[in-house]
Amino acid sequence: MRIVLVDPAGARNLGSIARVMKNFGLDRLVLVNPQCDRLSDEAMHMAVHAKSLLETAIVVPDLPSALIGCHRIAATVGREDVQAESLRSVTPWLLSPDVPQNTQNPQNWGANPDSNQIQSAIVFGPEDHGLSNAELKYAQRCITIPSSPDYPSLNLAQAVGICCYELSQQLEAAPRLDTEAAIDPAPFQLTNAFYTGLEELLLTIGYLHDHTAESRMNKFRLLLDRAVPSHHEMTMLLGILRQAKWAIGQVPEPLVKGEPTEILPKTR
Repeated sequence: MRIVLVDPAGARNLGSIARVMKNFGLDRLVLVNPQCDRLSDEAMHMAVHAKSLLETAIVVPDLPSALIGCHRIAATVGREDVQAESLRSVTPWLLSPDVPQNTQNPQNWGANPDSNQIQSAIVFGPEDHGLSNAELKYAQRCITIPSSPDYPSLNLAQAVGICCYELSQQLEAAPRLDTEAAIDPAPFQLTNAFYTGLEELLLTIGYLHDHTAESRMNKFRLLLDRAVPSHHEMTMLLGILRQAKWAIGQVPEPLVKGEPTEILPKTR
């Protein structure tokens, strides 16, 4: 399970997040384009005995890089215009066996496509405005933490703490997944490559238009995410895209060769 923070700006928040992650047994912190120093005195002071999480945190330049190798991705939202599910309904889906140790290095994330171990992530947006629509599209499900309508906005560290607590409770209550019977799901980098290629293809053939492409592609993402394609199935879909792009670049030929009189059956 990765806790992914996009553009975090508060060093004290980072320290508090590291501490609460360690409180509930999570140790994989990924920072996307951090706007503060995770090793500052403020951050280390708030982390207390979880300083090692800040020291070993993975720092990446963008959200897709943070999600390489992930199979299940949930994004946190607090906006009314985004359809979201309750935290408690999504956490069982996110739970998985421990990920291999070699996934601590981003270069190794998703390096073993034959492994049936599931990797999951919960993505949190910046403190001031949360995740953008462009960032939300990378998540298969959106989650919200129910709170009072009088003051629904949660502090980033508090939101992470609630999610970590809920995950720990679900792990204790639910049996671990049977990894022998689990399907080998496609990792993020494959599904994202397919969506990118599909959009390019549909724009090329005129099915999509620039002003509607984003909304249409979101529907395709929802459709495929529900299907949970395997690594092999997604590779097959990418192969179809490659062949389609090659085919439309060739000289067009009639679907049926010959003159109409040669195609129609003779009648007496």
